[in-house]
Amino acid sequence: MLTSKQRAKLKALANDAQPLFQVGKGGISDTLIRQVDDALTARELIKLSALETAPEPAKEIAEQIAQATRAQVVQVIGRKMIFYRRNPKDPKIQLG
Repeated sequence: MLTSKQRAKLKALANDAQPLFQVGKGGISDTLIRQVDDALTARELIKLSALETAPEPAKEIAEQIAQATRAQVVQVIGRKMIFYRRNPKDPKIQLG
């Protein structure tokens, strides 16, 4: 579980990042989960966006993706979602 200080640091790091993936009318697919999982392993911190045509609200999508990828939801604002998962073998972000 992230502390408020850790969450604030991750939000700041993700502030300028562009969304890597979009969730559209097809919703969450196995392919999307694999891509998000791979991206989290490589980067640890990623941003996604949900299109207006997405079948569910962004918060629900974020929870489903987080559960499927064992990641933590850092923040959901509007249609933007930020996820974090520490890479145990090669950590890139030091949370302190």
